[in-house]
Amino acid sequence: MSEETNGQANGSVPEVELIIKASTIDGRRKGACLFCQEYFMDLYLLAELKTISLKVTTVDMLKPPPDFRSNFEATPPPILIDNGLAVLENDKIERHIMKNIPGGHNLFVQDKDVAQRTENVYSKFKLMLLKRDDASKNILLTHLRKINDHLAERGTRFLTGDTMCCFDCELMPKLQHIRVAGRYFTDFEIPSELEHLWRYMFHMYQLDAFTQSCPADQDIINHYKQQQGTRMKKHEELETPTFTTSIPATINP
Repeated sequence: MSEETNGQANGSVPEVELIIKASTIDGRRKGACLFCQEYFMDLYLLAELKTISLKVTTVDMLKPPPDFRSNFEATPPPILIDNGLAVLENDKIERHIMKNIPGGHNLFVQDKDVAQRTENVYSKFKLMLLKRDDASKNILLTHLRKINDHLAERGTRFLTGDTMCCFDCELMPKLQHIRVAGRYFTDFEIPSELEHLWRYMFHMYQLDAFTQSCPADQDIINHYKQQQGTRMKKHEELETPTFTTSIPATINP
C-alpha cells in the first residue's frame, strides 16, 4: 500500500481517504481504473478549494495487505473513507461526494446535452478494441466529433463552462485511455482537425487534478492486455513509466 496526500490536514478541514487500485505492473503506483481516477479528480478539486484534505492510498489487488482484506474482504477499489465511514460502490461513492463531502454538490451539475454526447464514447472505444476494423473506428470518431462539436458550440474551456464539473472528471480519464490504448492496439489517432477536442485536452493536461491522478501509459496498456488475456512483455514491465500529454503542433490553445 502506498499513500499520497493532497491539501493540508488540519483540525478545520475534514480528511477524506480514497483507496484506489495500484498498478498491475509494479503494485505501487496508480493503476488504470477509470472510476478510481474519476473520483480522485473530483476529490482533488475539492482539496484544492480547501474544503477537505485528501489522502490517496493505492492497493495492489494481487497482494492486498492483511488489514485491507480484514476490513473490505474482496471488495475492489475505489473505496471512499469519510469520518470512519467506508463507502464501497461506485454509485454510492458518487452520491456521497455530491451530498456529504463539503463543496461536492458544486461539481454535480445537470446537463442533458453533455450527458447525451459523452455517454457512449467509451463503449464505442471498447467495441473498436474488440473489432479492430474501420467501421468501428468510424463509429468512435463520430462520437468524438459530437464532443468536439459541443465544445465548439459552447465556446467554453470545459464541458459545461469554464470550471470543471463531474462530466469532465468522468470524460477526461476515458479520453486518455482512448488516446493511449487506441494507438497501441489499433493505430487509432484522434484527428488533429477535431481542434476543439484537442484544445479541451490541452487544458486537461494543464490540470493538477488530471496529472496527479493519471496512470502511466504502460498501466493503461496493461489494463486492456489483461482484459484480452495477454501479458506485458518483461521489457515493457521494466520500462520507465511514460505519460502521453502532447498535443498536435497545429492546435492553438
